[in-house]
Amino acid sequence: MRERGFTLVEVLVALAVLAIAMAAALRAVSASTDTAGDLATRTLAGWVAQNRLAEITARAEFPEPGRREGRSTMVGREFVWQEEDGVSPNRSFRRVEIKVYADGDQTHAVATLVGYLANAPR
Repeated sequence: MRERGFTLVEVLVALAVLAIAMAAALRAVSASTDTAGDLATRTLAGWVAQNRLAEITARAEFPEPGRREGRSTMVGREFVWQEEDGVSPNRSFRRVEIKVYADGDQTHAVATLVGYLANAPR
């Protein structure tokens, strides 16, 4: 009479296939988590840039060409922003480029925003 069941080799092959599938699933979850963290950082940095441009606009500033730097906190995270104010072909406008960096990493900008300010008569 022949006994029913799996051989040791069949069990080992099944475990190997299961281990490979679990490793792939773990890698996918890890990549998804990293992507979500990067997206959150980019979103917050974009808000920092928008807030800086809105602040200049609200104060009705017409900044002189040059470079400014500052720090900002958004949702408990620190960011460094750099503002480059330049001239445009029309002297009544200023080009404002704001780059936002994660605190401690100024090798590449997490967010960049370009806007134009008008020198409106008061």
